[in-house]
Amino acid sequence: MTTYPNVNETKELIKQLVSIPSPSGNTEKVIQYVEDFLHNLQVETKRNRKGGLIATLPGVNDKEHRMLTAHVDTLGAMVKEVKSNGRLRLDLIGGFKYNAIEGEYCEIQTTSGNVYTGTILMHQTSVHVYKDAGKAERNQENMEVRIDAKVENADDIRELGIEVGDFVSFDPRVQITDNGFIKSRHLDDKASVAGLMQLIKRVKEENITLPHTTHFLISNNEEIGYGGNSNINPETVEYLAVDMGAMGDGQTTDEYTVSICVKDASGPYHYGLRKHLVELAKSNNIGHKLDIYPYYGSDASAAIRAGHDIIHGLIGPGIDSSHAYERTHETSLNYTEQLLYQYVLSEIVSY
Repeated sequence: MTTYPNVNETKELIKQLVSIPSPSGNTEKVIQYVEDFLHNLQVETKRNRKGGLIATLPGVNDKEHRMLTAHVDTLGAMVKEVKSNGRLRLDLIGGFKYNAIEGEYCEIQTTSGNVYTGTILMHQTSVHVYKDAGKAERNQENMEVRIDAKVENADDIRELGIEVGDFVSFDPRVQITDNGFIKSRHLDDKASVAGLMQLIKRVKEENITLPHTTHFLISNNEEIGYGGNSNINPETVEYLAVDMGAMGDGQTTDEYTVSICVKDASGPYHYGLRKHLVELAKSNNIGHKLDIYPYYGSDASAAIRAGHDIIHGLIGPGIDSSHAYERTHETSLNYTEQLLYQYVLSEIVSY
């Protein structure tokens, strides 16, 4: 039997996931990848109308359910304008700044399915031509995509089939180091998706019957605010979002423990569930940190805003440089998977 958690297996799964382009609004391929993985484990799944994937593992108690969620949609962009100079203007998908993608390789997917590569650059990139190359603001007006094709004007671009509304995805540049780091775009939140996939795999392979019927929602619109706010069974008591822990000045979250969020921009998470997660971590020697994410919202907070009567929580691996070129360490992935495992094996308690 494979050792669990198997961080090398998790890292390879993350590598596969981040390599599938999936900006919010265009997630079919990555949803299909997860669906195929689960079908190979003979796990029951269904799609919701938004394109998200729901898997269900029956439990002893079928009256009080749990739902865990992680999202496969990522930051990205759309073609905003086909420019007369043979380049593209972008409109961003998700909450990030243009400076985070300056110099990044990208792919443009046309409506017909053709894919073209390119690079996201400042219009005033060349220091030999533009005196203000370093001072010009990184914004929609100044940033553009240089397409890897012989195009000199808007007509040339349109002959390729590129048009306003085409999706643009960013090269993840994924690397796994010998000392346990994994760095890539889109670890938010594909690192957590890999963790849930590994958890489901263990439960199935070891023929574990969970104490409660448990649903797993692989959501696909979290970056734009509403991925996990629907398809929550009325029997669902607890709803746990698994998403990145945010790092920075004043934060306790690091790349080597599981982060348990106590509050984000939506307000405090459920105090009783938070205490239950902390107790599970302490009693199982799981490295963890409590933290507040000041400019953050999750699928759990989206579900609360949608009016669901649930107990909500949020945990996840610590991710450095969120919404840019991100990084985490295998120990954080390991602790996150351990806490998830202990959580789904525990009973729902009265808070």
